[in-house]
Amino acid sequence: MRPEDLLTRSPSPERLAEEASRLPKPDPKQEEELRRLLTASERAPAEAEWPPLLQAPRMKKDTRYAEPATSHRPIVGPVLVTAKRAFRLAFQPFINEVLRRQVEFNEAILDSLAQLYEHQREESRTQAAWRREVMSRLATLESSREKGSRRR
Repeated sequence: MRPEDLLTRSPSPERLAEEASRLPKPDPKQEEELRRLLTASERAPAEAEWPPLLQAPRMKKDTRYAEPATSHRPIVGPVLVTAKRAFRLAFQPFINEVLRRQVEFNEAILDSLAQLYEHQREESRTQAAWRREVMSRLATLESSREKGSRRR
């Protein structure tokens, strides 16, 4: 099918509106049930905060910067800490360049995981709504079947 096949001039919008006005009014109970179902299936607003599952990895995504240098050794500890700080200060540009692609990769992976998490939440919510709808319809069918078998 081509796009040109979908775009038509007939029937006109006015004719469609006229035909739609001739349709019978739906049962208010069914209309309310449909509104409830549509409301339940609306997309939830996206969370501004990262999912709890991804909070810790998000804090560690930038591997270029290490924790402050410390040492547990009482005598040579301050000398080691000073040496670590001097090394970091001297080689930080090289460390940043070596780890730049790793940081970009980490960010991309975290973004993908966050999207997967949101998609999974939305799918679970939709599935739960449809499950409730199916169970409701099943209960209606079963009750109508029981009423039909009692009449016989």
